[in-house]
Amino acid sequence: MKRRGSVTGPARWWLAAIGCGIAFLTVACGSSSSTASGGSSSAPASPLGASSALCADAAALRASLGKLSHIQASAGQGALNEVKADLASVKTATANFATDAKGKWQPHTSALKSALSSLGTAVQKLAANPSSAAVSSVVTALGQVTTATGNLFAAVGNDCPSGT
Repeated sequence: MKRRGSVTGPARWWLAAIGCGIAFLTVACGSSSSTASGGSSSAPASPLGASSALCADAAALRASLGKLSHIQASAGQGALNEVKADLASVKTATANFATDAKGKWQPHTSALKSALSSLGTAVQKLAANPSSAAVSSVVTALGQVTTATGNLFAAVGNDCPSGT
């Protein structure tokens, strides 16, 4: 007899992937935006610094990434819809930030856009065919998002402290 509310088979793998992803994104989004001393950004410094609108876009991006990192794995199939909606929100926030940045952090924003696209593809494949290979793809894509996010916020942190 199967216990009511228990998770079996492919759903267990999917929930495990979400749990790993939450851990990756929590580390990336929750860390400070400062760079190591002596570190430099590959983007040229703006003589006037970043605008308040750009810093607000950075804060909105950080918030949407934070929302993506706090998925309720217990939501079961609803978690997939939540991931898709949160991922769309992150993509929109990234596009808004990139537009307002006017190319200042273009390598970083491009890397994040690419990583988010890979994550979206991996989530779609996992939803269509839950398997250990699909879970592995999601975890790899989440690692790419984490790296790209960390790099972007490290560069942006010089002009827009995380408190904005």
